[in-house]
Amino acid sequence: MSVMCHLGVVPVLLFASVAWADVADCACDPKNPATMERRECALCREAEKQPASPAVFFLKDINPRKPNRWLALPRSHGKTPAHRLADMTPEERTELWSAAIRKGRELWGDGWGLAINGDYSRTQCHMHIHIGKLLEGLETDTFKVVDGPAGIPVPTDGDGIWVHPCGDKLHVHYGEQITETVLMR
Repeated sequence: MSVMCHLGVVPVLLFASVAWADVADCACDPKNPATMERRECALCREAEKQPASPAVFFLKDINPRKPNRWLALPRSHGKTPAHRLADMTPEERTELWSAAIRKGRELWGDGWGLAINGDYSRTQCHMHIHIGKLLEGLETDTFKVVDGPAGIPVPTDGDGIWVHPCGDKLHVHYGEQITETVLMR
């Protein structure tokens, strides 16, 4: 059962936003500042402002409707226009997930959740993980249990994933495009 079934009816505007959210062909290039002016390149611009180290940085979500959300971002840009997790090395992915989990624990103890929207519903091309408090009572049938950040699989077919703690393991939910809705706004 999908997260959407658990959350009830989603406003029509949310679905309408998916139609223009695809960032698969984003043309931003940090070497050419003129290409970075588009709205979907805003996180790329933020990454360029960061020092080379540490490899992961955090931003408070600027959307006023998401006052409790943070973002974890790699400093580096992806190898493809959509900056997918698959573009990162296993070590880079583990570092990104580990940093996001630490931040989630710092903010919400064991109630944290992480989400990456699918390629066709992302509004920003730069890879980022939404960090927030997991909404109560959410669980679906489509998840994998992993021991830690290194075991979190790379999404396939442009799907999004969401992750939360379950005892000393992690549940990694997959097969959906819009995943950040599992987090408190």
